[in-house]
Amino acid sequence: MKIVKNIGNTERVIRIVAGLVFIALAFVGPANPWFLLGLIPVATGVIDWCPIYQALGINTKNKNKPSHP
Repeated sequence: MKIVKNIGNTERVIRIVAGLVFIALAFVGPANPWFLLGLIPVATGVIDWCPIYQALGINTKNKNKPSHP
C-alpha cells in the first residue's frame, strides 16, 4: 500500500490544534484516558496522511489545484 499525502494544509492545522486541545484536557478536570483520542488527529496532521481518507478515496490536499497546468 502506497501512502499518498491526502490532507490539505488548512485541515492539517485544524487536526493538529484540535488534537492538542484534546490532549490538554488531560491536565484539566478529572484524569481519564479519553485525552488519548487527541493523538489520532495530531498524528494524521503531522504525517499529512489519513488512512480513512485513503480507503474512501478522499483527497483534500489537491482540492484547489487545477487538474491541467
